[in-house]
Amino acid sequence: ADCQLISVDDHVIEPPNVWSDRLPAALRQVGPHIVTSDTGAQLWEWEGRRYPVSLMGSPRTRIFKNGDGTGDDFRSESYDEMIPACYDGAERVKAMDEDGITASINFPTFPRFSGTLFLEAEDHDLALLCVQAYNDWMIDEWCGEHSGRFIPMILPPLWDPVAAATEIERCAAKGAKALSMCENPVPLGLPSFWTDHWDPLFRAANDTGTVLCMHIGTSGKLTVPSPESPEAVPISLCGLNAMSACTDLIYSGKLQENPQLKIALSEGGSGWVPYLVERMDYTWARTRLNVRKDVAPSELFRRHFWTCFISDDTAIEMRHMIGVDKLMWECDFPHNDSEWPNSRKLLAESLAEVPDDEARQIGELNARRLVDFF
Repeated sequence: ADCQLISVDDHVIEPPNVWSDRLPAALRQVGPHIVTSDTGAQLWEWEGRRYPVSLMGSPRTRIFKNGDGTGDDFRSESYDEMIPACYDGAERVKAMDEDGITASINFPTFPRFSGTLFLEAEDHDLALLCVQAYNDWMIDEWCGEHSGRFIPMILPPLWDPVAAATEIERCAAKGAKALSMCENPVPLGLPSFWTDHWDPLFRAANDTGTVLCMHIGTSGKLTVPSPESPEAVPISLCGLNAMSACTDLIYSGKLQENPQLKIALSEGGSGWVPYLVERMDYTWARTRLNVRKDVAPSELFRRHFWTCFISDDTAIEMRHMIGVDKLMWECDFPHNDSEWPNSRKLLAESLAEVPDDEARQIGELNARRLVDFF
């Protein structure tokens, strides 16, 4: 009952003014702005390209004003089709109050979860201004106008790790606590974590204490076993993305080079941790070609990683194998996996047999400590 519940993974639909208020006047028509199509749908337009003002949600979470549960209302085409809590900070706070949530970290929508949309830029100078505008909006407006309710998470200019390092430092000085980082850059056409390409970004995150939040799917792909696999298959397997990112980074040697680096595996679940950590240690002890031999994978996991779950009774049961201090909860508002407005009630039911001090760690304190949010 004393737990001030913190969600480490929610999502915001950017209001129309994010870039039009912050880009230089001469760039506002080429930068992201809202237009209306012939069919009445609202779209983001940027560099002449158009993108839907899209939101995956669920009728049962009452996200859509006209939701009737038929399935046709799983994607909105305008702000009018969403409840204002999707894009209005004051309304989001009310929705959080209804759900018993004290504070929240929010991933973007139009830029995609780690800003990978801006990799499509024709003008990367403009794209950098767009990233900076989003970050200023997130820190100054979305978080700044609702003190204590939102934890500032920024985006990197992924095409330029040196510029990303500069942006991390700039935003950390303004109060940013986290960076939404892609889980695997290779499918995006970028160098892997094994190269020295990302060293400036890792170093800046290490030195400023900025947490890297690696949301599943930010590599641009989920595991789809066959062309016939419906969406339920990759969504059921989304923990594989978190496992893959975790394993690749642990073996890469980058964690030894950045001993203070902190990584949250957003929406990746937690129940897989005991098996994967055991398997990595077993492999590391026997098949150690081309990997560093100085620190066991289990120790690197303990030092550098946190996991995030929406509903994971397996993880709660195995919390001592995982590490109670490694588990954090997420609401995922306003997406389909969210249990809003019953999130707190259902989490309390899942934690009913867990001692109060451990339940508070999972629901609140681990997140506060990780992002230094007190």
